[in-house]
Parts: sequence; C-alpha cells; structure tokens
Amino acid sequence: MSEPVTTPEVITVRIPSRLDLLGLLDGITARLCERLAFDEDACCQVSMSVIEAGTNAIQHGHGRDASKPVDVTFAIFPDRLEVRVHDTGAGFDLARVNGDVTAPDHLLDARGRGIFIMRSCMDAVEFEFSSAGTTCRLVKRRPAPPGTP
Repeated sequence: MSEPVTTPEVITVRIPSRLDLLGLLDGITARLCERLAFDEDACCQVSMSVIEAGTNAIQHGHGRDASKPVDVTFAIFPDRLEVRVHDTGAGFDLARVNGDVTAPDHLLDARGRGIFIMRSCMDAVEFEFSSAGTTCRLVKRRPAPPGTP
C-alpha cells in the first residue's frame, strides 16, 4: 500500500538580490527549523545552506542586480523540509564546480565552497536549470516524533 499524498505547508519569500537581506532569510529559516523540532546542529546546517544558496543566487545568478528577485520557497512535509531557492540567471556547469575543495591546492581559494557546504549539511541538494532560471533544491529530513521507533 502506498503512502498517502501529503500537501505540504508552503511559505514563500521574495527578496531583491541584495546580500544585506540574507539576514532576513536566515531569521525565517531559523524560526522554521525551531518550529519543526530540528536540533541546534540541524538548524545551523539548514540555515547555512539556505544562506549559501541565496548568496549564490544573488552574486552569480543575478550579479547583485537588486531589481531581480530571489524567490525562496519552504515546503514543510511530515518527514522533511524542502527549500527551493530560485533566480533568473542562466545557470552554470555543475561539473566545473564539483571539484574537491578540500584538496591542498584549493584550501586557500577565496570562493567555491558553497555547493560543498550545502551537500555536507543537507540530505539532498539538487539543481534545476531551465529557460526560467536556476533553482537549488535543499532537503533536510525531519526528526522522528518522540516515542517513534
């Protein structure tokens, strides 16, 4: 028997592509994580990942053009939190940014750790590229309710 389809609770935030607004996004993310009973480590991991995805959208997707919005959608499911960060940029070649950022010759690089950080912190990180832009999808499983085996 298959699981019933669950409609998630969805919260959508649209911000101009300004780095100074990432604090607002961080605050929303932190409150949601607390509400969903994530422990402190998981809250930090989700917040860091959302900030990284938002930073990438603002800097790389929109070139810090504040006239272009970044859309962030939080979808709350019984078993997970899914966050989608969308920009209207052309995207990038994922294969070119998948190098080993922990290799000795990359340890002092000023940039290039965002995707590595997101993948280290989240249960799933996916990118979708289309004519409408780039979407980064982040997934973090929710903790089991107390008393659940």
